[in-house]
Amino acid sequence: MLVGLNPPDDAAIWRMDESRALVVTADFFTPVVDDAYDYGAISAANSLSDVYAMGGEPFLALNLAALPPNLPAEIGGEILRGGAEKAREAGVVIVGGHTIQDKEPKFGLVVIGQVHPQKIITKGGLQAGDHLILSKPLGMGVTTTAIKRGQAREAEMAEAIRWMKTLNRKAGALAREFSLRGGTDITGFGLLGHGLEMAQASGLKLEIAYAQLPFLAGAPRLARAWCFPGGAADNRLFVQAQVAFHGQSEEQQMLLFDPQTSGGLLLGVPESRLEAFLERARATALPLWDIGRAVPGSGIAVF
Repeated sequence: MLVGLNPPDDAAIWRMDESRALVVTADFFTPVVDDAYDYGAISAANSLSDVYAMGGEPFLALNLAALPPNLPAEIGGEILRGGAEKAREAGVVIVGGHTIQDKEPKFGLVVIGQVHPQKIITKGGLQAGDHLILSKPLGMGVTTTAIKRGQAREAEMAEAIRWMKTLNRKAGALAREFSLRGGTDITGFGLLGHGLEMAQASGLKLEIAYAQLPFLAGAPRLARAWCFPGGAADNRLFVQAQVAFHGQSEEQQMLLFDPQTSGGLLLGVPESRLEAFLERARATALPLWDIGRAVPGSGIAVF
C-alpha cells in the first residue's frame, strides 16, 4: 500500500509491481442540478477527478446509485446515461455497479486507474518555489446553491454546468507529462481547505494572489446575495485560524471557502518548468491560472 488511510490524499494506491500501481477511489453525491443527464455526467466527472489528481489514468468504473422507488425509470436511466457517456469520454469502461432504494437520489462511481509508482502526485509533493496552477474557475458551490434557490440566471447555470462536466483529464495528462509531484483537486473543502491540506502535508506556506483567481462569471454577484451552501461556513470554521487575509471583503473570503463540485486540479509547478508547462497548455487549448506560490512557512496567506 503506497497511499492509504494516513496521508490526506484523494485515492488509495496499491503497488502491483515495479512499474504498475492501482489507483482506487469512490465518490457520489445528491443532485446539484435539475437535469438528470447533466447530474450523472457531473457526478462521473467528479469521481474520475480523484484519479487524475493522483497522477493516474482511469480505465475501469462501477456505478453507485441510490434511487427513490417512485422515481420514473426514464430519469434514473438518464442519470446512468450521463455517467456512462462521461466515462466513455474519459476512455473508461463501466462494468456494472450497485443500486439501492433511497429517499433522495445519489449517484457516483467507484473508479480504478493506474499510475507508475515513481510518478504519483500527492498533496505532500509541493516544493518551495512551486507555482500554484488551477485548472478550473471557482464558484461552483455558490452557483449550484443559487440554482436550487431559483436565484441563478440561465447563463450562470449553463457556465457552471459546463465546467462541472469538464473532465480533468487534460490537466492530469499535462501533470504527468511534466512529472509534477504535488497536486490535488478542489472539491468539498474549497480552495483554502484543500490548499491547507497541501501546505500541511508539504510543510510549506501557500501565498495566493486573489486578483489572479478565476471565478465563474456569476459567482461575485451570487456571493453578494449570500447564496453560499452550508459547507462554506463549515469550511471557514475549520480553516480560518490558519489563513491570513489582506483586504478581501467577507463575501470574497467566503468564495475561497466555497465547496466545489467537480472542481479543477491544483498543481505545483516548479519555476524552471513553468513557461514550458503553460505553453504546452496553450497548445492543447487547456485553460490554466497561475494563482500563487508555495514558500517556506506554514498556513495560507491571501493577498
